[in-house]
Amino acid sequence: QVQLGESGGGSVQTGGSLRLSCTASGGTFSSYIMGWFRQAPGNEREFVAAIRWSGQNAEYADYAGSVKGRFSTSPDMAKSTLFLQMNNLKPEDTAVYYCAAMSRVGDYRLRSSYDIWGQGTQVTVSS
Repeated sequence: QVQLGESGGGSVQTGGSLRLSCTASGGTFSSYIMGWFRQAPGNEREFVAAIRWSGQNAEYADYAGSVKGRFSTSPDMAKSTLFLQMNNLKPEDTAVYYCAAMSRVGDYRLRSSYDIWGQGTQVTVSS
């Protein structure tokens, strides 16, 4: 079973950018639908983005309305790494960000659909 590890979080000012990485070990994430979620203090873990595959190529990506046009997710298959590029960051983007893998059929927007999770990485955006 694949294991996931996130990195790349940090602190930036409003309007800044960060790129998060999610590295897979013990398997290839092209066997899964991959998702990004985030959780701010006191809030539920919420959907950010998801990507699915056709063979080794990314077939389809979808984003939450709050990040569409600012965030994008893409893979580096050779490095078994999935990226989340976050631009024009806002204070409301502050959260712990998680990558996750879904191995079964389900709604990729739902946290409960995912069965493998990384440990999370903190993103803090100051005004």
